[in-house]
Amino acid sequence: MSPSNPHKMPSLIGKKGAEIFHEVLLEQGVEVMFGFPGGMVLPIFDVLYSSPIKFFLTRHEQGATHMADGYARVTGRPGVVLVTSGPGATNIVTGLANAYMDSIPMVAFTGQVKTALIGNDAFQEADMTGITRPITKHNFMVKRVEDLGRIMREAFHIATTGRPGPVLIDLPADVSMSKIDTEPDLTVDLPGYKPRTAGHIRQIKMAAEAINASTRPVLYVGGGVIIAGASDALRAVAAKGKLPVTTTMMGLGTVDESDPLALQMLGMHGAAAANYAVQECDCLIAVGARFDDRVTGNVATFAPKAKIIHIDIDPASISKNVEVDIPVVGDAKDILSRMLEFIEPRDRSPWLAQLAEWKKKYAFRYDASGNIKPQEVIATLGEMTNHDAIIATGVGQHQMWACQYYGWRRPRQMISSGGLGTMGFGCPAAIGAQVGAPGKTVIDIDGDGSFSMTMVEVITAVQYKLPVKFVVLDNGYLGMVRQWQELFYGHRYSAVTHPCPKFDMIAEGFGAKGICIKDRSELRDAVDATLKHEGPVVLAVEVEPEENVFPMVAAGKSLHEMLMGTLA
Repeated sequence: MSPSNPHKMPSLIGKKGAEIFHEVLLEQGVEVMFGFPGGMVLPIFDVLYSSPIKFFLTRHEQGATHMADGYARVTGRPGVVLVTSGPGATNIVTGLANAYMDSIPMVAFTGQVKTALIGNDAFQEADMTGITRPITKHNFMVKRVEDLGRIMREAFHIATTGRPGPVLIDLPADVSMSKIDTEPDLTVDLPGYKPRTAGHIRQIKMAAEAINASTRPVLYVGGGVIIAGASDALRAVAAKGKLPVTTTMMGLGTVDESDPLALQMLGMHGAAAANYAVQECDCLIAVGARFDDRVTGNVATFAPKAKIIHIDIDPASISKNVEVDIPVVGDAKDILSRMLEFIEPRDRSPWLAQLAEWKKKYAFRYDASGNIKPQEVIATLGEMTNHDAIIATGVGQHQMWACQYYGWRRPRQMISSGGLGTMGFGCPAAIGAQVGAPGKTVIDIDGDGSFSMTMVEVITAVQYKLPVKFVVLDNGYLGMVRQWQELFYGHRYSAVTHPCPKFDMIAEGFGAKGICIKDRSELRDAVDATLKHEGPVVLAVEVEPEENVFPMVAAGKSLHEMLMGTLA
């Protein structure tokens, strides 16, 4: 990582662990942190009292991790979390797992009891290295103050290189209070960690030859392209080769969806045209995607006619879920940039015409009669923000409608929980995104169930004067679960009725502006008022209670076996 404010490391002799901690954060260019204080990290907070690093006090530690996650997705820089021991530490587990599944760079510091007490069931002791081993890229416990600076450097290096991810450092209280007597060795030496970034030229040429020989190619693009900063390179390859592009949810914004080559999202709730394209293509080029089950449907029948190319920085992802014909391991930006010269222009008019026909026939649409439809709220937000806002979401039906209807234009615009599917992610993630992009409009498109889990973080937005807009689609149900119960469980709605409080009144109690609407005639004015307000706003929209997300690929079905619902 290249620090935005390069900081020359001073002599550390005579400094306490908490001071070393601060010096390394400055060296790494850390400008903001998220978290919650407590007894085991008080020495660190005492140093932060006069620090140029801005600390955002959250209302819950899970919120801190999601804010750091949103910050990292918008900026490309690691989010940093600091919490205390015990429950403070265990409360960040969900956020770490979320970042791990979505390959988000994060460094989390947890307080720990003094080293002499570890293993004695001391007050607020928790085995955080044991608990988080499966959900972090790596974790450390610092047992000597002499090792702190080196371990922190290693943590930032691991979190931000190769396939990014969260790294946890467990920091006993006595380490942060101890002084160092000699200059420590801060050299990062990780002989077992050598991520490969440069793609092999033979594999790159082989992939290009397969693409050139194809008549029905499809680029299948995941979040790895955005992480690598490879969107421009990918657009250039697509344009030169006339290659249609479909994206995963994490890859939304890689291509401008107004481009004729764009097929929108594929998968369980993806565009029908994208799903049909994958099933009919003769060459599938996966870039920075991992063939997730929500994308592939029935793996045995996924892309049955295609030669499959897989470009990914993580060799463990190659042929993990789907056997591929041509693997190319390395950084997507490096590989695509070098591949461009080998891609030959081709006339693919028949294939593109077929795709255009499917796009027109199976375009996303909804019935605009009756109650306000959730889709029209999102489409209205897209139109009135010129498709340029940063959008965070929770998890559920609203998340899928946001993917389908907002109209994505650029990378790092879509902030959502992919692999873990974390309800409650949207509200704090939007706050972190606003911290990372202070000049941008940031909107959390949320559902009543998801928003209810973490809406207390609206207070954080109020405290720090962050003008995030929270748009809550209130259907009175846990909508995605209700949809499954309707379609596959005979309308037996078990534990999904979700009566909600008056979100606008709660917002006002938190110090934000609250708006609630029920009638379609109010929608545009309410969105306009929300966008124009200088501070945080909660706009609650009462929408059609039993609207469903279509298309839908049911469990065990192939991509072409979609339930079309109202799209049929």
